Formats: sequence, structure tokens, C-alpha cells
Amino acid sequence: MEEKLKSLGSEVNRHEDNLRFLKSEINAIEEACVDLAIKLGNYHSSVAAVVNNDTSAQEAEERTVRSILDQDRTAAAIICQLKLRSELASKMPLMKDILGFVATLGKVNNDNLSRLLAEYLGMDNMLALVCKTYNGVKGLEKYDKDGIIDKSSGIHGLGRSVGKLLNGRFTVFCLENLRPFSGDVNIDDPQRKLILHRPRFPGGESPAGFLDFAVNMIHLDRAHLSCLTASGHGLRETLFYSLFSHLQVYKTRSDIQRALPLINDGAVSLDGGILKPNGSFCLGDSKNLEVKFPVSLEVSSSPENILEMEGQVKLKNWEKERLLEDMKREEDLLKEVKELYSKQKQELMDYLTRPELTQAPHDSSTIPSPATPGSNPFGAKPSHKRRY
Repeated sequence: MEEKLKSLGSEVNRHEDNLRFLKSEINAIEEACVDLAIKLGNYHSSVAAVVNNDTSAQEAEERTVRSILDQDRTAAAIICQLKLRSELASKMPLMKDILGFVATLGKVNNDNLSRLLAEYLGMDNMLALVCKTYNGVKGLEKYDKDGIIDKSSGIHGLGRSVGKLLNGRFTVFCLENLRPFSGDVNIDDPQRKLILHRPRFPGGESPAGFLDFAVNMIHLDRAHLSCLTASGHGLRETLFYSLFSHLQVYKTRSDIQRALPLINDGAVSLDGGILKPNGSFCLGDSKNLEVKFPVSLEVSSSPENILEMEGQVKLKNWEKERLLEDMKREEDLLKEVKELYSKQKQELMDYLTRPELTQAPHDSSTIPSPATPGSNPFGAKPSHKRRY
């Protein structure tokens, strides 16, 4: 009876281990399918936009530049004006360290997302200058011995040269001073996206409507992809990670509400929902900021790659179905073994509580008690004391 109970306990543990393994395999497949679905969705959105004769990528960039120029008396408008005068800008050492503005260094593939991320960051951040080094930041503004701004030098002097006077404060990001993303980068991805763990409920399932992390939904041009700091970090790991961190993007506000326990660094939804990292909700009508990220309509994947990805989705769904069938078998077997275990345990209890055993004159300390599955129900060691 002892050996039978031990064997059943081991079998219970084995089936439970099998179920945990199968669940982890299914979670991995679901995560891969979500990644593929995002890539396929981006591709089809881009193709649809091109077919519908929407604004080209170049026109979108030009529109963003025009919207920056319209922000009169800002640092961004002054630098933008100078960049358009390439001959003049090339003679100014200060201009060489300025990489651009937040609004022009990244693109998105959806006008809704462009508007939403711009609103989330705010106009000050969208117009922020981005410098490669701290020397570039220092060159933007000079001060006299009393700490008063010298309006004849730095960006203030540049403004005068193009007939624009700077008014108010402006934000500057220095790439080499930003704390970079501490995790890994997907070197096999042409966009060098960050490897971030998707939000998951305790059961392992992903929240409904989750699309991606905002930092990985920014598209970088080749020129910007090759822009690295002295320590080898790119724009996504420095600038855009400092702006978005782990900001999550969902389809709807309802999706955000259901996923609240999994959101630590804020979330946005394509229908206009915004949840700030501090836990506050932005309600009311959305702001339509004049300066937004350009919408990239470039088709990044070839039709051959798309067919391959669609084939992978079908294969992974087939694998998931097989695993679900295996899980059902394991669950049935586990239920059956647990019932046998309970029955065997009860028989042992009945045996140990028989009147002829309870009235026996031996030491009661040697009578074992039933244990949990997988343990030795006769684990008590018999006494080795010699009798005389």
C-alpha cells in the first residue's frame, strides 16, 4: 500500500510538471503570433495607404518641418530655418552638433498614433532640440559673469542672423548624457528594437488589445539608425526610451482599463485614451497638436517576407492546437490519478484506524500518517532501540 501511494504521488507531480511545460510553450507561441500580427498589420496599413494615394513619406516630413517653422520665436523654428539654409548652417560649428528635433527624428505608420504620441509628449518635448554631446548643449547659450543670458551669442545670436528672436525657455536633450536602456537590443531586427517583456496576467495570457510598446513603434530612418553615442547606443535606446520608457499602446480605452494591473509606465490607446505614468488619466477631447511625428508609408517588408510570416502564423496556430490537445489529455490523466490517489489514501486511513490495529500494544509513534502527493507516507523512522 505504501509503494502504491508513493507511485501515485510521483505520477501526480509528473503530470503537473507536464502541464506547466505545455502552458509555457503555448505562451511562447502566442507571443510570437502577436509579434507577427503587428508586423503584418503594419505592412497592410502601409500598402493600403500607398494604394489610397495618401501623403508620401517625403511630403509628411516636409509638413512636419513647415509646422515647426510656424512655431515662431522658438528654438526649433530658428534651427529649422538655419538647416534650410545649408550653406549658412555649414559655416556654423554650433549646428554640427545638433542632430535635429524630437518631431523629425522618428516616424510612425499611423496618423492616429502620430497625433496620440505627440499629445502624450506635449509641444515642448516635440520641439526639443537633440544634441550629440554636452559641448553642443553648452554652445547653445552663453552667460555673463552675473548669469545673464548673452543674447548676441549661441542660439540667440543665430536667431538674429535669420531675423527671428527667441522667446521663452526651450528643451534640449543631450544623447551622451541620457541614461540608456539597460536591456538587450534585437540585433536581428533592421530597426534594432528593444527586447521588452510583454505584459502578462498571472495565468500567462497577454491582455486583450495590447499592440506594442511605444518606443518600439517609432520608425527610424537609416541615417538615424546609424547615429550612435560614444558608448555605442542608438536613438531608440537613449532619446526615445527616455521619452517613452515602457509606455504601452492598446487599441481601445476599455483594453487599458482591463490591463490596469499590468501597467506601470503609462499607456495610450488608438481611440484617444491616455494614462500617465503617475497613474493620472487624461480625459476630455484630444488636443490636435500642430507638430506631430511624420507618418511613414514605406513598405518595409517584401511580399515574399509577408508570405513567409503568414505561413509562420498558420504553422504556430497549428502547433498551438496540438499543444492544447496535449494539455487536455494531461488534465484528464491528472484528474484520474488524483482520484486514484485519494482513493488509495482513504484505504490507507481506513486500514490504520481498524480496531485491531488501534488496540495493538506497539508504540504508536511508529504508525505513519498519510502525506501529500509525492512524499513518503511511511516517512517516520522505526525505533532501533534494542529490547532486553
